[in-house]
Amino acid sequence: MSFGVRPLRPSASAPCPCGRAAFGECCGPLLDGAAAPSAERLMRSRYTAFAVGDADHLARTWHPRTRPEDIDLDDTVWEGLVIDEAVEDGDAATVAFAASWRRAGERGVLSERSRFIRRGGRWVYVDGDVA
Repeated sequence: MSFGVRPLRPSASAPCPCGRAAFGECCGPLLDGAAAPSAERLMRSRYTAFAVGDADHLARTWHPRTRPEDIDLDDTVWEGLVIDEAVEDGDAATVAFAASWRRAGERGVLSERSRFIRRGGRWVYVDGDVA
């Protein structure tokens, strides 16, 4: 499955968009296909994928039952991520986060409690409740 041309990404030594570490030590390997060691790390990599326009990573890490046919990455600029809570219980997890954004002169914060499951040994995003 391919959703478009691979986006330009930060260099390995640049700060990761998720704010955790350098891109090459943080979300870079996950965007390249490595399995996320936790639901929180998957959430961070999905935020980074939105920030850099990597629809392929988003599709690959979305549960097939809830994944949309098309992933439309609009002109939103993602400016910061705060993880409020991450809870894993066996093969299920929730991650609550707040993501700051701007678009066409507007600014806002998306707050969501996302649900994840481990499927075939890999964490995938199922859905979420926007606050």
